[in-house]
This record gives sequence, C-alpha cells and structure tokens, in this order.
Amino acid sequence: MSRSPLPMHDAPPVSPMVHPVLLAKGFRPFFLVGALFVGIALPVWSLVLSGRMGAPTYLDAVTWHAHEMVFGFGAAILAGFLLTAVGNWTQSETAVGGPLLGLVAAWGLGRFAMMASELLPPAVVAGLDALFLPLLTITLARPIVRARNTRNYPVIVALLALTTANVLVHLDALGVVAALRRRAMLVSVDVIVFFLVLVTGRVVAMFTKNATRAASCRNDPRLESAASIAAAAVLVVDALVVGPSLPRAVVLAVAAILVAARAFHWGARASLGEPMLWILHVGHGFLPLGLALRALAEVSSRVPQSLGMHAITAGAIGSLCLGMMARVSLGHTGRAITAPRGIPLAFVAVVVAALVRMSAAVFPVGASLALLVGSALTLAVAFVVFAVTYARILVGPRADGKAG
Repeated sequence: MSRSPLPMHDAPPVSPMVHPVLLAKGFRPFFLVGALFVGIALPVWSLVLSGRMGAPTYLDAVTWHAHEMVFGFGAAILAGFLLTAVGNWTQSETAVGGPLLGLVAAWGLGRFAMMASELLPPAVVAGLDALFLPLLTITLARPIVRARNTRNYPVIVALLALTTANVLVHLDALGVVAALRRRAMLVSVDVIVFFLVLVTGRVVAMFTKNATRAASCRNDPRLESAASIAAAAVLVVDALVVGPSLPRAVVLAVAAILVAARAFHWGARASLGEPMLWILHVGHGFLPLGLALRALAEVSSRVPQSLGMHAITAGAIGSLCLGMMARVSLGHTGRAITAPRGIPLAFVAVVVAALVRMSAAVFPVGASLALLVGSALTLAVAFVVFAVTYARILVGPRADGKAG
C-alpha cells in the first residue's frame, strides 16, 4: 500500500521540533483522546440505560448522550482532521505545541463539565463546554482567510454553525431560550454530515484508485457540488422547520439520491479486499441510507426517527471517523497504509454496532435495551482497540524520520 497521507497538496513548512511529538500535529492528540472518550462515555451511557447509574444532571439523559457523542467525540475527531488538513490546504501551521495543548485542554474541560455537571453551577458548565469550538474556529479560520483559500470558506461557515448549535443547547438548558435543544442537536449532526460529504467526496475515490489501480474510479465534480449543496440544504431545513414536514422529506430524499449517486464510480467493489478502503465505502453507504430513512420517517409514522438518525450517527459517523483516523494516523506519520493487526476487527465491530443500534429502533422496549447496550459496548470496544493499537504511533516520531 502507499504511504501517501491526506491528498491536500504539499505539507506546510515545519519548524524544528521544540515540543513533544504528541503535540506536533492536531490529529495526534485529538484522535487519541477522541477514541478514549468513546471508550469511557459509551460504557457510562450503558450504565445509565440499564438503570445502574444516574445520568449527569445538566441535561436530560438522552440529550446528554447525544451532546457528548457530537460535541465530545465528533468535535474531537473533526478538530484532529481539520487542524491537520487546513495546514496542508493553506501551507501554514494551524496549532502545534502550546496552542494545540490549549485546544485539547479546552475540549477536556468541556467533557469534565458535562460529566460532572452536578458539582458545578449550570452557567459554569455551559461556559466550560462552549469554550472549545470558538477557539477551534478561530484557529482554523485565520490560516484559511490569510491564504484566501476560498474553496474552504464553507469549513468556517460550518464550524460557526456547529458552535451556534452548541450554544443554543446550553441556552436552552439554562432557560434562556425554550424548546431549542432538540433542533440544535439535529443541526449539529447535520454539520458533521456536511463535513463527511465534503471530505469523502474529495478523498474516497482517489484513495481507492491509488490503492487498487482501478481505472474506473473517479469523481463527478457536478455531482460532488450538488451533494454538498444538498447536505447544506438539509442543515438549513432542519434549522428552520419544526416537526414532521413534507418539504423536509423532499430535501432529505434529494440529498440521499445525490450522495448515493456520486459514489457510483468510486470503486466500492475494488475495495472489498482492503480494510482501509472498504470501511470508508461502507461508512459512506450509511449516509444516503440514513438520509433516506429520515425522509421516510417524515411521512410515515411506521418508520422511527431514530432509525435514520442512528444510521447516520453510529453508522456513517462512527465508521468514517474510525476509518479516517486509522488512515490519517498512518499516512501522516510516514507509514504504509496497511491496517495494523486488530484494526480490521475494529472496523467490523463498528459496522456491527451500527446495525445493532439501528435494529433496536424497531424492537419493543424490553428487547431493545439489550441491543442498545450491546451496540454501545461494541462501539466502545472498537475505538479502544484503535486507541491501544495506535497509541505508540500517535505519541511516537514519524517512521520516516521527518518532523510532524
């Protein structure tokens, strides 16, 4: 397999190493803490579900779980990816050393506040958790704007939307606004979906073509643009429309069709023998599936809302994050893109966990509890396997002796 990292032009200039290797690139600490966080938060959620533990008191249990999966896990992986990618896109460092440590600390303070909310005043919980995303947005916006990297201005807009959604969740929790937390959480998932549509469109076909030499692997720029616009439209509709809606169903259905259609020539069949590829194709497949199921849920009470949402969250976000973490960590440390021992099983586990979680949405409550707990613990194991397997890679120097 190749050693190529993310295909985002040349790497930015690298200063002599004056800080720990763990703080040399954004993906190093954030991928590690993000994976470990899943390994802690999902077992805690399982204890809450089974009645063996009370949920943190700041939010209701379901919202707390959703919030921490998006703004805890999702934001960490997004930060690790973007801090690395934006440096390559703009030919300038984003955050290394002390500034990177500060971002990780801000993220960690938010997780502590949300987990131990009964020990803190509500306003302090909100302030600590709301700190990270504005800092991340500023850190990433500066090099993008300075380089006039207009192609990636949507990244800034999406980060601002994610920041706003988090603030609205907290304002609802504090009683400043009413009945906004569910809509804000929905928009936050939409933002992550937008990033996934954007990133997979740029890299999956190319990764597959480079690894398999399949000449048929290609992107259609028009479909890529249309899919990104459709993903953004879903976000806007979810922000503006309350309750089941035919217009929302139409937008979701169109987005599902476009996201699926663009992948037709990505070479999914050629990826089947290579775990580092098939996990990306399978993870991407959950995106149109989830969007389509969400569309059906808008017009039919027989389709649970949670079915499509968990195809997106557990399926697409879980699989694509794990797949990209595994790949980026190898490519950006000068290693061949070959799955380390145990990682293919982790890939299988994250897909199985997603399917089990989706099945729980259609079973009676008594039967679904075991499925919910089983799914959560399986997903936790997958990310713990990543953390244990990749810890030495993330904290150690590059295999090729280069800085970064």
